[in-house]
Amino acid sequence: MQNLIDNFFAYTITGLTIGAVYALVALGYTLVYGVLRLINFAHSEVFMFGTFAALWVVMFLGGASGAGVGQVIFWVAMMFVAAMAMSGLIAVLLERVAYRPLRKRNAPPLIALISAIGASFVLSELMGLRSRIAGWVGLDDNLRDYVRNSRNNAGMPTIIAPQPIFSVGGYNVTNVDIFVIVGAIAIMVILDQFVKRSRLGRGIRAVAMDPESAALMGVNRDRVIQVTFLVGGVMAGAAAVFYMLKIGITRYDAGFILGVKAFTAAVLGGIGNLRGALLGGFVLGLAENYGSAIVGSQWKDVVAFVLLVLILLFRPTGLLGESLGKARA
Repeated sequence: MQNLIDNFFAYTITGLTIGAVYALVALGYTLVYGVLRLINFAHSEVFMFGTFAALWVVMFLGGASGAGVGQVIFWVAMMFVAAMAMSGLIAVLLERVAYRPLRKRNAPPLIALISAIGASFVLSELMGLRSRIAGWVGLDDNLRDYVRNSRNNAGMPTIIAPQPIFSVGGYNVTNVDIFVIVGAIAIMVILDQFVKRSRLGRGIRAVAMDPESAALMGVNRDRVIQVTFLVGGVMAGAAAVFYMLKIGITRYDAGFILGVKAFTAAVLGGIGNLRGALLGGFVLGLAENYGSAIVGSQWKDVVAFVLLVLILLFRPTGLLGESLGKARA
């Protein structure tokens, strides 16, 4: 407890930073559940593919530490483009291959859940076997090393050097901390306005509220579901960029634990609630950081899972508990 008291602000800022990543990944779980009532467990691998896309584009463009501001902005912009495109593509393909055929056959929800778990393992192992890619395409030696070491940690150069901006309680808040937290909130606001005000967003809410009535009103359910997966994938891609800028290391199974925590965040805030996902991510990030300060860093993951069990036991609807279909316009 004394450790938490002495380093309270340090644990708070770092908790908010990782919580921002949880929140963005949780949005994918929330969107899909709100529309299909399906827990897309393969969404964690959608995030993982985004981390590798961000890594590869930086390596391909020759990213390195100590570059000028213009180069850094260009590299970060390309990271967002590559990660969002990759994660969005994987999410759309996932819906097309793993879920749509089952939906067309009116398969029970349990079958779709099993398909989601299977797709998660398939995507993870595909990235684990990516060393074969080096033999199929011509890669320079620098990038080939990252591709060949398929089951090892893959690190990215520190293209944004952490620089203290201001101090809170003895902890120096860096530019990376601010960028991740503010960036996640900004993306969340954009998504919230998209779902609330755009035509596709209204379609998403209509299908989430009553699929049959939405179809009678001319809403193309398959198109809405595809857009939902695409948007969730894009959010996971954005989270992947923030994760790589903050953590800087990924691997083929990097999405597993983080995905479970993002699902916990979605449940904590209220599964199917966009704003709840943001709130749940930040709360979970703080809770596991505070918990690790008290009981030890080796128990950090356990704190998140215990919190998930407690949520399901005492408040299964989450903190906000309002579904996507019933969200206020």
